Amino acid sequence: MQLYNTLSAKERAALIEAAGKDRLTLSFYQYANIENPQELRDQLFIAWNALDVLGRIYVATEGINGQLSLPADRFKEFKTHLDTIAFLKNIRLNVAVEQDNMSFLKLKVKVRHKIVADGLNDTTFDVTNKGIHVDADAFNTLIEDENTVLVDMRNHYESEIGHFKNAVTPDVDTFRESLDIIEDDLKDHKTDKNLVMYCTGGIRCEKASAYFKHKGFKNVFQLEGGIIEYTRQVNEKNLENKFIGKNFVFDERRAEKISDDVIAQCHQCGSPFDVHTNCANDACHLLFIQCDACKEEMDNCCSTACKEIHALPFEAQKALRKGQGNSNDIFKKGRADHLPYKKDLRNIFETLKTDKPNS
Repeated sequence: MQLYNTLSAKERAALIEAAGKDRLTLSFYQYANIENPQELRDQLFIAWNALDVLGRIYVATEGINGQLSLPADRFKEFKTHLDTIAFLKNIRLNVAVEQDNMSFLKLKVKVRHKIVADGLNDTTFDVTNKGIHVDADAFNTLIEDENTVLVDMRNHYESEIGHFKNAVTPDVDTFRESLDIIEDDLKDHKTDKNLVMYCTGGIRCEKASAYFKHKGFKNVFQLEGGIIEYTRQVNEKNLENKFIGKNFVFDERRAEKISDDVIAQCHQCGSPFDVHTNCANDACHLLFIQCDACKEEMDNCCSTACKEIHALPFEAQKALRKGQGNSNDIFKKGRADHLPYKKDLRNIFETLKTDKPNS
């Protein structure tokens, strides 16, 4: 019985193209007590592989987190299967704003310690005592309140290409880093300010809201369903869209356009641009923003050194990498010192005036 993906991304892409079917990209999460994650993992792989589901799904004792795609004509079968699992019955599915048949090219269902890396010791607080969920309409009203502090719970490379107007965007590499920054900067306002948080699909805010309530914050809110669900509601109900730019996503699409604004810039030349790429030098693979002109000039590389290596024959590149670990830049997500136009997003909590900071 097959329990793991056996096709390469290239082979899978060819099959998708040959099938000629539209696929849906969607995401979901659910915190729940799962006694045997491995058993559930195997069951999910068998069922979803049969439905031609592709994506990245994490299962842990605390729940499940999934980003995936599947043939649109098999969506009902997929939903029916979800409803057979007690804690997933009637779960909200965040359907992507922009669809791409190649958003995922492998099915990976993995057992993890947690469904999102948060670095927290959950035994010290009640993860079910979470903040108030608000829909798009209520969110729009709440963030206009002068007593509200709106915080982006995503990492710097995500908020750099898009965020809500007037949101504080902590310049962090990890979710865990942002928690301490927020608590410290708002320590004098735990009772007199509304702490409103948002993220891509809601999963990070779900844990963060419980954490901040544990830390003494009295008025904690989170955008239900995150940016993805917000955009759906804005379009469906004809609400004002307060998100500017693109929503970073963790699949082959890299981002979804929410507004026509381009708020980021090429990290190499500084021209307006908001498309992430990975350095073509496999020993580097740095994630950064590179415009089309720089991509052509630099051969899709982040530096002259990487360009020179990338120009070498494959075997010569392989020989250079032998015995070497990956460059630390691979984990920096656009922080390499040689990128002169990486925007500084140092958090802007410095004042809590009634007038809002500029977006």
